[in-house]
Amino acid sequence: MPQTLSTAATVAIIGAGPSGIAAARYLAHVGLTPVLFEQSDGVGGQWRVGSPHSAVWPGMHTNTSRVMTAFSDMPHSPDWPAFPSAVAIGAYLERYAAHYGLLGHARFGTCVEQVERDPSGNGYVLRWRGPAGEALTEHFSHVVVASGRHHRPVVPKVEGLDRFTGSGGVIHARSYGGASRHRGERVVVLGCSISALEIASELALEGAARVVLAARRHRYVLQRTLAGIPLDHRVYTRYGGMAWEALPKDQTAAALKALALSTSGHPSQFGAPVHSDDILEAGFSHSPYYLQLVAEGRITPRPFIANVDGTTVRFTDGSAEEADTIIACTGYALDLPFLGASLRETLRVDALHLDLHHHTFHPELPGLAFLGLYEHSGPYFPTLEQQARWLAYAWGGIRAMPTTNEMSKGVADHRARRGGPHTVRMHIVARLFAREAGVEPDPTRWPELARALYFGPLSPASFRLEGPDALPDAAERVVADGLAFGALAGDVLTDSEKEQLRALGVARGDAALEAFARMRGRASV
Repeated sequence: MPQTLSTAATVAIIGAGPSGIAAARYLAHVGLTPVLFEQSDGVGGQWRVGSPHSAVWPGMHTNTSRVMTAFSDMPHSPDWPAFPSAVAIGAYLERYAAHYGLLGHARFGTCVEQVERDPSGNGYVLRWRGPAGEALTEHFSHVVVASGRHHRPVVPKVEGLDRFTGSGGVIHARSYGGASRHRGERVVVLGCSISALEIASELALEGAARVVLAARRHRYVLQRTLAGIPLDHRVYTRYGGMAWEALPKDQTAAALKALALSTSGHPSQFGAPVHSDDILEAGFSHSPYYLQLVAEGRITPRPFIANVDGTTVRFTDGSAEEADTIIACTGYALDLPFLGASLRETLRVDALHLDLHHHTFHPELPGLAFLGLYEHSGPYFPTLEQQARWLAYAWGGIRAMPTTNEMSKGVADHRARRGGPHTVRMHIVARLFAREAGVEPDPTRWPELARALYFGPLSPASFRLEGPDALPDAAERVVADGLAFGALAGDVLTDSEKEQLRALGVARGDAALEAFARMRGRASV
């Protein structure tokens, strides 16, 4: 019989990756007691390199800059590489957890098998197994699901793919163990995501005999650094997020395409296809090597696979390749097998969606929250931190919980978007969570920081200027983050930036922003 425990006024957190430890840090800060359940032998989640639960491959580095791959209260040292290694980020997360005393709240080597509402209607019951296989049942007043989205690989259904006879077989990116295993092989990589471009590039640079990249939708590809400036410092800005929300989509698309073409070129210049002239329809990815390797003939782009016959891979344009290995970089399905039947029904869980208000709460499930379970474009850590703060401040009484009506409307809005694009953009969703947490700064109240706040990177420090837990050095760090790689050459708004803000104020119906932009047009910041 499983042992039954009772833990009153505590919060079970499923997962001790970045989202889980961020939640634990802020929940403990507001006086709640977190208990972290983690299958691995330590914190880090996907960043725990070598763990059987991690999809990180040897030698992998971040695709977001060090400024944007950090939490606000533990920035990386300025002497770190611009794009740290996965091993370094894993060590960073361990230091973060240790610094905030979270390791003593963690139960490593544990597997949560079921979460369900307590029959009494008060809290939730977890059934889990410990490191020795012991079965336990435990009651918690609150539960946070922070188990991550990248666990169940999706491999496309293609005629003959399951009968592929190449020596390396068909593997998913999650099982990719580095290029050394594929030296001398002919490899077909499926997809055009960042992981697909990274893996194809690594294979081509480290000895694969032939590399073919096949995609249903070939994207625009931006360099990871633009004239020495990390891409995320140029794309994921507060102004960029506000413009995306307020300006016509053709206008924002034109601006993004102009950035792509002026800094990275059109894929066709390198011999790579692109799905559509419309960059929003085609999508965009980034890679420091892919287009150059296409130009050198070391990666061959193809349309998607039509069928497979033995070792022969045929593509939808009628061409064919002989292959030893096929690597599917084709994403993941949302996988929450531990949710009980009644929770799954209420949340309408499928491979892509959860019915939630702002990706976090459900009106019929008080005391249950979800953190980091959305498809996300851009730097993840700042978004996770603002969501964790909102969650902790709401449960800790610092901020009011959204009302039942607000949450019901949020769920209805989510349902209406099912079937459409489901990837959220960092400069939209991080600011959404920050507004809910009461920490999104109003740049017009910080005129000396206006350029950094609007046009610099949407760095973690910018969310510590106002509201609960404001930091005394946040303003200094916001400026430093903008200057770190030269995204901002100074603190004075240019004439072009002033006009952009004025037009944004008009589009938003924001008289204060419009007036601010006009005032800044008469005087330097």
